[in-house]
Amino acid sequence: MTTVTTPRVPVPSGVESIRNVVLVGPSGAGKSRLFEHLVGSLAGSKAPRAGANQNVGLRAATVEREGVVVTLMDAPGNPDFVGEVRAGLRAADAALFVVSAADGVDATTRGLWHECSVVGMPRAVVITQLDASDADFQATLADCQAHFGSGVQPLGIPVAGSVGAVSSIADLLLGEIHDYADGGDRLVRQAGPEHAAAFDTYRGGLIEGIIEESEDDGLMDRYLEGEELPFDVLEKDLLTAVAAGTFHPVLPVSAETGAGVGVLVHLIAVAFPHPGLHPLPTVRPVSGGAPVAVTADPDGPLVAEVVHTRSDPYMGHLSLVRIFSGTLRSDRAVHVSGHLDEIAAVIGEGHAGHDEDVRPGAVGAPFDGELLPKGQGIAGEVVVVTKLSSAQTSDTISDPDRPLLVTPWALPDALLPTAVHPVTRADEDRMPAAFRDLAAEDPSLRIEHGTGQVVLWTTGPAHLDLVLARLRERYNVSVEKVAVRVPMKETPIATAQAQGRHVKQSGGHGQFAVVHLTMEPLSRGTGNEFHETVVGGAVPRQFIQSVEKGAHAQLDKGLLAGWPVVDAKVTLTDGKAHSVDSSDVAFQTAAALALKEMASAATMALLEPIDTVRVTVDDEFLGAIMTDASTRRGHIMGSEPAEGEEGRSTLTAAIPQLELLDYAIALRSLAHGTGRFTRELSGYEQLPDRLAKEHLSGGKHS
Repeated sequence: MTTVTTPRVPVPSGVESIRNVVLVGPSGAGKSRLFEHLVGSLAGSKAPRAGANQNVGLRAATVEREGVVVTLMDAPGNPDFVGEVRAGLRAADAALFVVSAADGVDATTRGLWHECSVVGMPRAVVITQLDASDADFQATLADCQAHFGSGVQPLGIPVAGSVGAVSSIADLLLGEIHDYADGGDRLVRQAGPEHAAAFDTYRGGLIEGIIEESEDDGLMDRYLEGEELPFDVLEKDLLTAVAAGTFHPVLPVSAETGAGVGVLVHLIAVAFPHPGLHPLPTVRPVSGGAPVAVTADPDGPLVAEVVHTRSDPYMGHLSLVRIFSGTLRSDRAVHVSGHLDEIAAVIGEGHAGHDEDVRPGAVGAPFDGELLPKGQGIAGEVVVVTKLSSAQTSDTISDPDRPLLVTPWALPDALLPTAVHPVTRADEDRMPAAFRDLAAEDPSLRIEHGTGQVVLWTTGPAHLDLVLARLRERYNVSVEKVAVRVPMKETPIATAQAQGRHVKQSGGHGQFAVVHLTMEPLSRGTGNEFHETVVGGAVPRQFIQSVEKGAHAQLDKGLLAGWPVVDAKVTLTDGKAHSVDSSDVAFQTAAALALKEMASAATMALLEPIDTVRVTVDDEFLGAIMTDASTRRGHIMGSEPAEGEEGRSTLTAAIPQLELLDYAIALRSLAHGTGRFTRELSGYEQLPDRLAKEHLSGGKHS
């Protein structure tokens, strides 16, 4: 990391002086470079550069300039880490959407824009990569307007004609040209005739867009009558509309020359809202009950949320915390509460509900990996807290005397399963603690042990690689990937009969039990039943219950391949007992032996789990998705327009879980990143004979 001059500790004069902004955009759009430019510009010094592993977590830096305390957050661009992006959106009060002039708007960015629209978050668009050989600012602007709506209008246009890096920006409102020297200094000159085409093309749309958001009903009439509206009137309405989240300015920025950075810094300070103007998430008592009304008041009840956690080799457990209400002090105990189990259908290991009173360590401002100690943080601030070892990402921090719970942000579904096995016994011993720590940091990671395997559920291959790398580097745990065992069931398909004989004599009391059992198939979903038709006391009454117990235990263990047996009717028809050597255990064992004797491919079948899968994609990829679902032995149930998403459709299909192991990866390729899907168990169907043979022989589907 480059050595920099650390800025002085930023201390806001009040909630009104705070700005929290998150940068959102795909990998390769220049977002992290922009983050560094902005931090450096605000701090008045060179900003730290990203380390090798800083593109997968939420980076944050707080700086103060001219009485305004700005916390900038750089959210990762890989779609696997959309959970971190949503955490950044929760911590922020406004967002900068970073779009490359060479690549346009990607599917993940469009989805996040829609999420921000739903909650009315103020947004601006920054177009970067202006200097790329294939950059096209006009086409990218049109792409943004097509996907983000008519409220997206440019404040500036890069001036054509320069060789190499873009160094001049046309300010559409002021009618000026801003030239940027190598050091980022700005020189202002009036636009000339050669710039008329750019102003004629874009200035009218910008002014009309601002007027449409104005509360002055007469402003449009004045404009249409040809009046030149004063800059201060337009700027006032512009800033009001941006803060309200109804107007979204577009700014061109060059990472090479710093062109446009100063205007963007000014926009952040004067247009983006302070925390007191941003709606707060739902808060309720931990014990339950009606929501609690809180405001961004430093004197209110303490309500804060952990938006990111990480382990530092020198500072230990670090929590990035957004304070919504009250004041968080390092010398006062807090209540840490997490209850993901109340909102998620499946949470996996490491995410169980928890409540604990703890005393925090230092409270400070973040500066991209550094901590600027300040002792306390007030409502609206984003701070770093040390030594909250029990705090997990998405946990709530509140007063011990009044424990509260913030409803967490929408967590992404972890839909890529990977089974892992420890390489050595030492790795096996270290795995539980390592997985607990990783799960505490990452609410998107799900860890399960349901099929006798350790299965990691991640959001995609990059997420999986990060988890495995952290296991190796941080916890010295090496694992190898193994085939995922999809949980099957077994069921009888024909009537079978067998005798179970358990007779042993080895001195003293022996063991003696003989049973005759019949097993028949029942209708799907009936469950297992036990009956007896013994006559003449061949099996004494006290041992019939033993036979039933042994039969149910063996059905749960499986007969053919070690999976639970369902929808079986077991009947005890005959048997033998010994007056001395018969026992409860002997008859349980005999029942198990009889059932195992019946199991064969002719009498038993495997049932595979079927999921209802709902896939939402751009309409142009719907056909490819339907074809792919069919190749996965899926049954298409129908499609319909995606609610609230123009040009997108949702396909519903029933697909076997065996065919979904790689679907999170395949969908991204098939739909060019525009797809998302959900899955839920809908039932079981008989596994085709060919796949059943592969499964029983340990083939690829095992």
